[in-house]
Amino acid sequence: MRITATPLTAALAGVFTSVAMPRIWPHLGDDTLNWIVAFLLVVALPAHAFVVGFGQQPTTADGTADTALLKRVAIWLVSAIVPVAVMQALPL
Repeated sequence: MRITATPLTAALAGVFTSVAMPRIWPHLGDDTLNWIVAFLLVVALPAHAFVVGFGQQPTTADGTADTALLKRVAIWLVSAIVPVAVMQALPL
């Protein structure tokens, strides 16, 4: 399975995480297995698939930073924070 990560897919993964996790949080209870499965499915899997990608070859030389990956990680984090900040700012 080959998934190519782009800034757009990273942003969508961040938005998905920030919208889905608060909705399932109250339903997880005290069972540790529920928390592990929830974080794997809602945070780790989308982050790995759509920020890092599957089946990619290293494009940078040894000892250098992968700036495209760093940008995708930053986009993922910002896009996960923005919806939460907007929801906190809206009066409900």
